[in-house]
Amino acid sequence: MGKPGRRPLGVGIVGLSTSGGWAAGAHLPALSAVDGMELTALATSSPASAAAAGAAFGVPGYASVDQLVKDENVDLVVVAVKVPHHRELVLPALRAGVPVLSEWPFAIDLAEAEEMEGAARDTRTFIGLHGRSSPTFRWLAGLVADGYVGNVLSATVLASSVEWGNPVSERMRYTLDRTLGATMLTIAFGNAIDTVSMVVGELQDVVASTATRRPIVALGRTGQTVPMTAEDQIAVSGRLPEGAILSAHHRGATLSGPWFSLLIDGAEGTLEVTSASGYPHLGPVTVRGARGRAPLSPLTLLTLPDGHDDYPHLAGTPIHNLAHTYAAIRNDLINGTTTAPDFAHAVTRHRLLDAIIRSSSEGRRVQLAERGGMNRNG
Repeated sequence: MGKPGRRPLGVGIVGLSTSGGWAAGAHLPALSAVDGMELTALATSSPASAAAAGAAFGVPGYASVDQLVKDENVDLVVVAVKVPHHRELVLPALRAGVPVLSEWPFAIDLAEAEEMEGAARDTRTFIGLHGRSSPTFRWLAGLVADGYVGNVLSATVLASSVEWGNPVSERMRYTLDRTLGATMLTIAFGNAIDTVSMVVGELQDVVASTATRRPIVALGRTGQTVPMTAEDQIAVSGRLPEGAILSAHHRGATLSGPWFSLLIDGAEGTLEVTSASGYPHLGPVTVRGARGRAPLSPLTLLTLPDGHDDYPHLAGTPIHNLAHTYAAIRNDLINGTTTAPDFAHAVTRHRLLDAIIRSSSEGRRVQLAERGGMNRNG
């Protein structure tokens, strides 16, 4: 590993290959947009693919994380592969003491998440919940904290996903299996509720109902069908830190929107946040608001003030928030700050998802454990 604080910081991406995917389509351009960081190595699943990718991207290509972390020019390992492989790739990097950014979902379940978080010890870690880096959601969190709506009374979320019920490709078939950790609950709902929690606070308890209403899904255009055990209906309610109520309903394979809607009602105002996709952490969001006691005037469009967005030329693209994630990680590694969400926060999010599963299966309210959570500046 290179010296702490070296310029630029070297990044080794696990999963960067010539076949495309999230690493090549999002991580690489986002990394390229951030000053003070650069791609210095990559790792894939075989010597042949590593050699091909290394030649294509102009950096050393390795066939394992064990080889990657020995490269003295790698200051940060990025794990951007399917979640079932995260543990086997994250742990070797942590053992070598190299900082790690893992994509979300972090783990296949809470126990695995806690294992990886515990293995970090004094090694810096980061989790790819990129909505936390969104200039708009960070601004919204400030609005609520500064009293734009007054005392928060309730937060209502309605979200939808095209996936989880519509025809699925062979490549994405694994997302139908709830035991593999890449489901609507973890991916779509997990990312959405994380941005909501950033604005209004963490749920203190949950009452949840989940269902798989489409247990059989078409496999592309093959004429075949495959089973789905992942939840395609998720309904959650619970109390926020100051007593406000949050309710959320996430729907799979819907025919129409709203794709994402967050309504925050307060004693002195209202905020409405909408997105044209069920993934508000990736796409642009629209914010409307009104202040004053009832009867309120119609909601009006609110725009992000100047100075909040370091990469406005990327706005509206899936790499916009990811670039801000890399910038926050760069600053944390150089300055010793704790701005970007870490593995402890990933465990907090997995703990919520685990509570939802237990509440639904056991038919009871589940209290959220107090330990763990976002780092102190998050």
